[in-house]
Amino acid sequence: MVKDAARSARSSVWLEEKARRGGRSGSQPSGLDRDRITEASVRLLDAEGLAKFSMRRLAAELNVTAMSLYWYVDTKDDLLELALDAAFGELRLPDPEAAGEDWREQLRGLAAEYRALLVSHPWLSPLAGRYLNIGPNSLAFSRVVQRVVRRAGLPAHGVMGAISAVFQFVYGYGTIEGHFSARIADTGLSPDEYYEQAMAMVAEAPETAEAVEESRDLITARGGDTVAEMLDRDFTFALDLLIAGIEAMVERG
Repeated sequence: MVKDAARSARSSVWLEEKARRGGRSGSQPSGLDRDRITEASVRLLDAEGLAKFSMRRLAAELNVTAMSLYWYVDTKDDLLELALDAAFGELRLPDPEAAGEDWREQLRGLAAEYRALLVSHPWLSPLAGRYLNIGPNSLAFSRVVQRVVRRAGLPAHGVMGAISAVFQFVYGYGTIEGHFSARIADTGLSPDEYYEQAMAMVAEAPETAEAVEESRDLITARGGDTVAEMLDRDFTFALDLLIAGIEAMVERG
C-alpha cells in the first residue's frame, strides 16, 4: 500500500535520479544499458503494440532476465516513458532563429513531422496523453514549437492557444490516421484497395447509402488519386486554415 501511494505521487521517470544517471548505483548488469533497453522497447512496441508490451516480453527480446531491467527502472511505466521520449528524438527540428526562415513554413514542417511520428508509432498517442512529456527530446520539440509560433507576432496570451490549435489538430489527425493504417494492415489489402471496398460496401448498405450520396460531391471535389493523396490534401488544407487563423489574429492585434 505504501509503495503504491509513493508511486502515484511520483509524476515522471525524468524526475528520478536514476533516470538522469541511467540506472541505480552499484554494479551494472552485463551487456545492458538504458539506451539499449529503450531502443528494444520502441522496436517491440512498433512490432507488437502497446497492449502486448510487458517487462517479461522485453527481457526475452533482450535475452536477459526481467529482474535485470529493474536496475534501470521501477516499473513498466518507466520504460514506456523512456520509449516515448526516444520516439520524439526522431523528429527533425528546424532552427527557429535561422535568418530568413519563414515561421509558417517551419510550423508546417513541424506539424508534418509530428503527424508522421504518430502514424509510424501508433502506440505513441495514448502515451503522450498519459505522461508529462518532460524528457529531453519532448522538451526540445516543445521549445522549438514555442519559439516558431512566437515569431508569428501573436500577443503573448495567444501563443499557447495557437500551439494547442495546431498541434492538438495534428495529434488527432495523426492518431486517427495511425489507427486507419493499422486496420488496413490487418486486412492484407493496400490502402487504396481497402478504401474502394469500404466505400462500395457503405454505398450499398441502406443504412449508410444516403449519407454517402449526400457527400459524393465533396469526395469528388476533395481530389487525389490515392488514399495517401487524399489524406495529404485534407491535412494540408486544414493546416493552412489554422495558419490563416493565426495570421488573422496577428492582424487584429
